[in-house]
Amino acid sequence: MGSDRDGKAVACTAEQTQLGEGVRWDDRRAELLRVDILAQRVYRDRVHDDGALVSVRTYQLPWPVGMIAPIDGDDGWLLGAGRGFVHLAPDGTHRSIADVSPPGTRMNDGACDPRGRFWGGTLADDHHEGGGALYQLERDGRTELMLGDLTISNGLGWSPDGGTMYVVDSGPRVIHAFAFDVERGAIADGRILVTVPEHVGAPDGMTVDAAGDLWVAIYGGAGVHRYSPDGVLRQVLSVPAQQSTCCAFGGPDLRRLYVTTATERWTDEQRRADPAAGLVYRLDTDATGRAAAPFRPEPVWWSTVVDSEHRRESGTDGRQG
Repeated sequence: MGSDRDGKAVACTAEQTQLGEGVRWDDRRAELLRVDILAQRVYRDRVHDDGALVSVRTYQLPWPVGMIAPIDGDDGWLLGAGRGFVHLAPDGTHRSIADVSPPGTRMNDGACDPRGRFWGGTLADDHHEGGGALYQLERDGRTELMLGDLTISNGLGWSPDGGTMYVVDSGPRVIHAFAFDVERGAIADGRILVTVPEHVGAPDGMTVDAAGDLWVAIYGGAGVHRYSPDGVLRQVLSVPAQQSTCCAFGGPDLRRLYVTTATERWTDEQRRADPAAGLVYRLDTDATGRAAAPFRPEPVWWSTVVDSEHRRESGTDGRQG
């Protein structure tokens, strides 16, 4: 599909997603993970030495799926799907863990913090102002509403020292920064770090590199913005797809930036007319990224989740007659 030696974005896939999102690097298997929210799919890809992606497996889910994270001590993944949190096993079996958001909303984007808690953001189906929120799944299975009154809760990230948490709200086109208590998983002292001008686009999914810079996909802006930790725009990277949705560093050295894109609300005719849209792109960078932080469940609680899933799939509930 071409060369990226000239610094230009190179297409890594041929399938046009409806709403490609949630790209993450899973260093357990050296795989790139991503989702198509509206098509309700999860993708696993292997990365060749030249950065090309080779499909490992695609999973079809019964709900829209917005986010994915590896799980410490488990071969599967934790998803934000439908209105809550879901466990996905490598064989494709899945189990809902907890629904947290009200009817008329869905999970949109999320990530795990440095201690292994899972944070999932939501939006209302009609995208109305204040209809989104941010929830936390604790390591022992407890859930908590952490932020309300968001519109489109989107990309999340943490500074390398864990002391700052970044939250994107795509509706008002802002990136919030909060003081983060790593031990308690609490946020405080919120402030707006970045506001993206309306004519430029809206901030969407994001990642934070090893030096602390924020790399933010710009929906409607055909690319990625790189910001310093204090919110200064340092670099603009272009991709040939207007709906840029999420980005993550991948590959063994975590130097290539992978960008998901979308064809949201497009007709089939529009997709055929713009074959560059909805693909995954890669760009070489001068930065080093970080692998996705895993969910780190408390073993006793997690064993009940997995055991319940196994009983359901085997047709037994563990009771003796």
